[in-house]
Amino acid sequence: MNVVLVEPEIPPNTGNVARLCAATRAKLHLIEPFGFQLNDRQLKRAGMDYWDLVEWTSWADWATFASALDRNDRLWFIESGGPRQYAEVQYGENDFLVFGRETAGLPRSLLEAHREAWLRIPIYEKRARSLNLSNCVALVLYEALRQQGFAHETIVPES
Repeated sequence: MNVVLVEPEIPPNTGNVARLCAATRAKLHLIEPFGFQLNDRQLKRAGMDYWDLVEWTSWADWATFASALDRNDRLWFIESGGPRQYAEVQYGENDFLVFGRETAGLPRSLLEAHREAWLRIPIYEKRARSLNLSNCVALVLYEALRQQGFAHETIVPES
């Protein structure tokens, strides 16, 4: 699986997502500009000592990232207001799960251009505008892995 963070702003969220990617062997794609420096202490702290386990790439912008994709790559854009819930689709092993900035989400133009791949996470309280970014990534990534039967899982022995 591939996790894409478009212009992430909060270091602990990105660090938590990196830790999640390390644990699941998902590739992490970080699209600039960032709201922090990659050497940020909070980013490293949230990612703990897992950064060396993460296969990650930093991209200069969305256009650079998009130009590197293969025409067969499938992207899912997770953002409120999507026409379908995230659990209503079938994920492939190499799909890209795309998430936006904490304060603004994904650009509306990007969502409209990919409406068939725009997914939402249900929120039941109207006054709750959004969920935490790293929580959203975890929800969708683990649903995708569940659909694949948690293939390639490594059982960690008890200590």
